[in-house]
Amino acid sequence: MTGSVEDAHLTAGRLTALLIDASTEAISAAGGHAGGVYLRSRTPGLLRLAVLSGLPGPLFHPWWRLHADRPFPVADAYRLGVQVVLPNATETMRRYPQFAAGLPFQFGSLYVPVVGGSTTYGVLTVLRPAATDAAEVLSEHDRVVRLAQELGASLRGLEDAHPDQVVWDGEPVCLRPPTASTSLGRAGRFAWDPETADITLDEDLHTLLGMPPSEFPGTVEAFAEAVAPTDAHRILATLRDTAAGRPPALPLYLRAEDGALRLLDLWNAYEPPAAPAVRGVVVAPGPGPTADSAADLLPDGVFCVDRLGLVVYANPRAAQLLGRPRTELVGRDLWESVPWLRRPDFEDHLRAALLAPDPVHFHLVRPPAQESETRPTAQGTGSPLSARNAGPPLYAGDAGTPRSAQDTRPPQSAQDAGAPSSTRDTRPPPSAQDTGPAQRAYEGDWLALSVHPGPDRLTCTVRPASRVKDSPEGQETAELSETGMSPLAPLYRPIALAIALTEAVTARQVSAVVMRELLPAFGGRRLAIYLLQERHLYLEWETGFPKGFLAPFEGVDLGTHLPGVETLTTGRPLFFDSMEQLTAAYPGIPLDATEGARAFLPLIASGRAVGSCILGFDRPRGFSTEERTVLTALAGLIAHAMEKAQRYESETALARGLQQALLPRRLSAHPQLETAGRYLPGTAGMEVGGDWYDVVESGDGLALVIGDVQGHGVQAAATMGQLRSAVRAFALGDRPPDEVMSSTNHLLIDLDPGLFASCCYIRLDPATGVARAARAGHPPPLLRSPDGRTRVLDLPGGVVLGVAPKARYPVTELQMEPGAILALYTDGLVERPGSDIDEGITALRVALAKAGAPVARPGGRFLASVADRLTATARHATDRPDDIALLLATRRTAPPPGPH
Repeated sequence: MTGSVEDAHLTAGRLTALLIDASTEAISAAGGHAGGVYLRSRTPGLLRLAVLSGLPGPLFHPWWRLHADRPFPVADAYRLGVQVVLPNATETMRRYPQFAAGLPFQFGSLYVPVVGGSTTYGVLTVLRPAATDAAEVLSEHDRVVRLAQELGASLRGLEDAHPDQVVWDGEPVCLRPPTASTSLGRAGRFAWDPETADITLDEDLHTLLGMPPSEFPGTVEAFAEAVAPTDAHRILATLRDTAAGRPPALPLYLRAEDGALRLLDLWNAYEPPAAPAVRGVVVAPGPGPTADSAADLLPDGVFCVDRLGLVVYANPRAAQLLGRPRTELVGRDLWESVPWLRRPDFEDHLRAALLAPDPVHFHLVRPPAQESETRPTAQGTGSPLSARNAGPPLYAGDAGTPRSAQDTRPPQSAQDAGAPSSTRDTRPPPSAQDTGPAQRAYEGDWLALSVHPGPDRLTCTVRPASRVKDSPEGQETAELSETGMSPLAPLYRPIALAIALTEAVTARQVSAVVMRELLPAFGGRRLAIYLLQERHLYLEWETGFPKGFLAPFEGVDLGTHLPGVETLTTGRPLFFDSMEQLTAAYPGIPLDATEGARAFLPLIASGRAVGSCILGFDRPRGFSTEERTVLTALAGLIAHAMEKAQRYESETALARGLQQALLPRRLSAHPQLETAGRYLPGTAGMEVGGDWYDVVESGDGLALVIGDVQGHGVQAAATMGQLRSAVRAFALGDRPPDEVMSSTNHLLIDLDPGLFASCCYIRLDPATGVARAARAGHPPPLLRSPDGRTRVLDLPGGVVLGVAPKARYPVTELQMEPGAILALYTDGLVERPGSDIDEGITALRVALAKAGAPVARPGGRFLASVADRLTATARHATDRPDDIALLLATRRTAPPPGPH
């Protein structure tokens, strides 16, 4: 089993290396900004981003997973087997409006299916500069097609050697893009052969390390010392791990002898039949000493971020304005160093800078010192998506809105915020010296940022916002504020929320998505969602309200004079810029705060009232026409998601009721055999209905049966019931195991439910211990001997039921000693996304070995306690991806004595 695990690790390393090489070469061939490979997963119809080069992975989290039937170019390329060429944003919007609204920037893209033989493994994609039409990218497209064909052939060969391993179930591997040129010696490549210990450096790396080829000893130890003397041991250990198929998930951040930052990135170079080699690149990301000295003297803050978010340079003024010492900026992730930048508004601008060819300019508020400290979150730190509520919101408006129609400073009052745009003040935000109401309301200093994209990094200029007003370039900056952003930008929030809602299937999950996506986008701090049941509103979710405040509103009827009720009955959203406005409209209404703004949104789907949504803000604020429109649209999305969730929960209840009705209430008994069964429904999606177990009298023995119908829901539960009845009938007729399997196979094919099933059938004679087993595509049983040794019964078997009419199911004869324990189970107990099923089977085998020898207990409870222990971890898990069935049996030496 250990060899199997090591083989799986090696296969995964080879797979990763193939994907990295293909995506890197495709970016170079197409002259692209970034690219990657989507690969099929073990979840049917779900594609996962396996490799992403040139873009920060967390910024593109909504696109890590795509279903093959979604209206996206990746899905079309995979599902239809066609090449998709999108030369510019206009063509992208025409053909894929949802994708264009999610990434509303000027860029072109290529999508080529990766096919090996008759199997489509995934899609190779490249994001490139926009072109006038498709003809401009045809020559590059041809080269990407050849790379996809070569990758498909390599994946086919890998799958032939290692079946079921060419899939991806984890997070993407994020890489820096290939450098356009290394002639300045700022980056260099090397290759190391672990078998011969030979290491070769290219000319650029010799230059970077200051070590001419004539002075290089040619050993890996000398190489490690030259890259980073104080971290040489880390380099050597990582090289060995990479050679063993475990390359680092992220580049190593190292310091040269003079203290300069260096990055070391490694990967496996799989070139059969030769043994795997290790290749890598050493990068010195910071600017040269002359540029450092010049930038240090600039009055504005300047810092550089590479394309994966690492700060590679910051001058003293940037460190001052960002509120962090240079030592805490350079060489660290931007969001780790400056946690108050973790918010979706800032992410939108970074996406624009990464994908668009032009600079991006915007304003933001730097929070007070106590708010800008690092705050731990449930998801941890370092990810720009992990603390969306850290710090006040950006105040730049929607980037696609013309500056002349947009206030560029915070509103002075609720009345000012609601004034027509033609009468608004269009001056830049007030400086840090201003002490008016706006400054007190926002409690932070306004900064102006300009982000200039480069081939391998973003150069950012930051200054106090008052300098924009005072400087002669101020007007130019204002005019360019929306550069790089398309008029589609206001649509991004609805699309981002819609993408997130597609994966939410329960009302609680929908509410959690709204909290994560909607509140931070508008700077909200409170959320309440009520659902309608029999003309009364019941609280489904609350966040941020004082404890117990909402209790009096639970179960209010539709005749109550409350804004949360009237927004639903009238179908009109209600916006209140301040608490004064709210109390004026609803005198005597209880308040949870003395100040703040509120929005009450009706949740109506297809003309049917679903509920209402309440957003709360800590401070007074106005709601622009655009914000009101977007919030109303978002309420519609939420309502449809809630309606879908309610249908799901109704179907789940029906499926679980059907499942419980079809599972055996008691198992057939025998004086010399003790049995115990367990069933656990899944908790993610419609994960109920497919698994079953049974113990049936068969002649003078008993038949032990376990099965798993593919799919979930009511149809799977119904099919399971039909198969269980069929197997029970065949077993009662004492047919041989192979006939039971063949007859059940023919029945499922005749029923034609569009589903298949796996099954394991063991006919056991408790008196003699002779067992005859047949298996149809099911995980192998486990057998624990009386001495504690536990082994996997690798029974020969046939294909799953319902596929091949002429399938054969060979029978294996076993001997079960008294005191032995036989374990039958479904894959939900041993399989987890991203891990090998062999690892799960090994863990179950070890747990069964520790169960102890059977002992006589009143009521035969020994096996029941073992079954509880084997399913304890799964029973307490909140994210079971599949349902689980377990059947245990142990043979006694003689019938237990009866009562005296």
